Amino acid sequence: MTTPEVIDCRGQRCPLPVITLARHLPELPVGTLVRVLADDPAAAVDIPAWCRLRDQEFVGQVDGPDGPGYDVRRRR
Repeated sequence: MTTPEVIDCRGQRCPLPVITLARHLPELPVGTLVRVLADDPAAAVDIPAWCRLRDQEFVGQVDGPDGPGYDVRRRR
């Protein structure tokens, strides 16, 4: 199992988690798994939608000890 890069966006409201993801993703190699920690309920809709629009892979939502997280794999 690959350990994801973590972007902590807890406490940030829409659209900041998506903006933070968009800014960090180009710094990472293609194929990198990124987990966005975001406690804003809108992130559950915003992050998958952003992935579809930007041709990135939305892997899924995870609920862990750090709260809700959203896994994204960089495609390009």
